[in-house]
Amino acid sequence: MAKRTMKRWVSVAAVAVIAAGPLTQAAAQDDDLSMRELLREVKEGRSKAREENRKREQAFLADKAEQDRLIREAEQRIAQLERQSDSLEKTFNSNELKVEEKRAQRDERLGSLKELFGHLTGTAGDLRARLRNSITSSQFSGRQAFLDELIKKMNDDTDLPTVEEIEQLWFELHREMTESASVAKYPTKVGTTQDREIVRIGLFNLVSDGDYLSWDEGTQAVSVLPRQPQGYGGGARSLQSAQSGFTPVGIDPTGAAGGGYLKALINSPTTIERWHQGKLVGYVITGVGIFGLLIALWRFAALWMLSAQVGKQRKSGEASEGNPLGRIMKVGQEHANDDVETLELKLGEAIIKERPAIHRGLPMIKIISMVAPLMGLLGTVTGMIIVFQAITIYGAGDPKAMAGGISSALITTVLGLIVAIPMMLLHAMLFARAKRILHVLEEQSAGIVAERAGR
Repeated sequence: MAKRTMKRWVSVAAVAVIAAGPLTQAAAQDDDLSMRELLREVKEGRSKAREENRKREQAFLADKAEQDRLIREAEQRIAQLERQSDSLEKTFNSNELKVEEKRAQRDERLGSLKELFGHLTGTAGDLRARLRNSITSSQFSGRQAFLDELIKKMNDDTDLPTVEEIEQLWFELHREMTESASVAKYPTKVGTTQDREIVRIGLFNLVSDGDYLSWDEGTQAVSVLPRQPQGYGGGARSLQSAQSGFTPVGIDPTGAAGGGYLKALINSPTTIERWHQGKLVGYVITGVGIFGLLIALWRFAALWMLSAQVGKQRKSGEASEGNPLGRIMKVGQEHANDDVETLELKLGEAIIKERPAIHRGLPMIKIISMVAPLMGLLGTVTGMIIVFQAITIYGAGDPKAMAGGISSALITTVLGLIVAIPMMLLHAMLFARAKRILHVLEEQSAGIVAERAGR
């Protein structure tokens, strides 16, 4: 059995050797072909590299020749420019000597005119600065360009101003002085509106259609003030429509470009704006004041009607239940047969009953007159707390901001006093009227008692 198995494995190995023989020969042939191709490719690669190196060498030699040519041209250009520079330097030195000679000759011929031109230059500079800020420039244009050109000529070494230009300088000075005392009407651009008719009041203000205008010296433009001064528009409108005579109009004498006083006037808050500065406390004080005023008006009407009814009852012999005196007389008639002391007590009781109706509303008015100043003080204290908090954060470097905050804080105190003072006066007037009515009732009651005691 073992021998049979051994023979089988020997047979399989022989067959494997026979099969591997052709494969080994094929592999040897493939290796020989690959080596030949590799050899051929290496040979061709060397040929290509040799050709590329030869081309690069030729290009390098060509570039070197071109660079040599450019260097020679640059050296020739440098030499040419050096020769030209030497020639120009000689010409410059020669011309500089001629300029010095001509300048000395000019100064000799000018003589005292040189000092005159100095004064003219200073005058023209001052006039240019003045005209730039003057509102007359909205009417007369082109003066700035003329003065710039004149100053340039007087400071130039090669150009001199003409006699006509010097006379024009004198004319502009004289015209500015003349226009400072005149009122002129002319069209010009105002904001975005072309050819709007405006009125110039000397060197003080520009007005148009009742509006005050401002002059911007930087842009040389006219525009309507963002806020108008209250109460002056009528005079400005009348001046624009006037043909002759005198017209009252408000002007600002502190400046020619709107003026400091006018700016302060339009920046001042109006009455409504000041009221709004009181904020919540101010609104409450105002509401309380209106409520007190309504009560006072109601009580004035009621007491006036009571006074009229009492006066009518005094003239009438018949007692009526529709008025306090009639009700008291009714009580006197009902207790006419009682003794004097009882009658007096009954009449006193009737007067006491009428007193609350006559004094109705007066305590509320008195309370309002006392509470309003305290509310104003409350608003002032809270406002001052806010001001001091702002000072703590931002510092006290701006006095105007501090003054504005304190002013706003004091508005509530003003509102409180505005409410309290009229309320006190109204309370005093109403109390006096009520007291007169009660005096009439007491007088009539005393008369009834005296009549009963005299029986």
